[in-house]
Amino acid sequence: MNGSHNSGILEKFVNTVMGVKNGNTKHSPQKSIATTQELDIRAVLVYKLGTILQIGVMILVLLGMEKLVMLIDNNSFLPNWFSTVLTGLFFAVLSIRSRMFSLLDNTRSRQTYDQIIRPRWAPPPLVFPIVWMIIAVLRVISSVLVWQAMNHQFLVLPLILYVVHLALGDTWNTIFTVERRLGAAVPVVILGPWLSALVVTAIYWQTNPAAGMILSFSCIWLTVAAVLVFRIWQLNGSEPMYPLKLASVEK
Repeated sequence: MNGSHNSGILEKFVNTVMGVKNGNTKHSPQKSIATTQELDIRAVLVYKLGTILQIGVMILVLLGMEKLVMLIDNNSFLPNWFSTVLTGLFFAVLSIRSRMFSLLDNTRSRQTYDQIIRPRWAPPPLVFPIVWMIIAVLRVISSVLVWQAMNHQFLVLPLILYVVHLALGDTWNTIFTVERRLGAAVPVVILGPWLSALVVTAIYWQTNPAAGMILSFSCIWLTVAAVLVFRIWQLNGSEPMYPLKLASVEK
């Protein structure tokens, strides 16, 4: 009883921090289905535009932080560590809540993962927010190290590529978790979050080897995630690997 209670508290805490909603999966009707093999061009354009706009907004936020930190560093009344703490908090918010800069529906939910067929080796749902919370911490540490190595600048290539990586991950979440496009999710997770994680880790490593080493754990996890997405696609019908046109259906 006590172990179950503690597990429930842990799950609630992790889901609250990571913004994951359990939802009522038993009574949630399917709102749309694919009735054709035709490519949904509108969806492709929405994904691209949403991702580009999110990247643009986050780059503007980086610019704002650079101006703010510059003022703080030039203020002799504030301690030297103040800008570092502020930067750490900024990267923490960015790592956990980057989706707040996206125009796409980026609801974090267990609904899709709970309802689809999964391979036997698939981790239980609670594992994902826990691992992503750990990765968020590692991202904060590594990004602060890069920021320090770049003389407290935010508008630098490593950090710009980092926000691109976050935006690609949010778009993939829309495709897989929200819209349940299992086919389109396969190439997107490989060319988006996984490949961009490798690129960001490599350039972090060049900037500060410790930062790259810390961030490399995310590459391992995203490799596992990419394989899992591929197996889920195989087990659930192997639909075409592009967004299909959907038709609304009534309950």
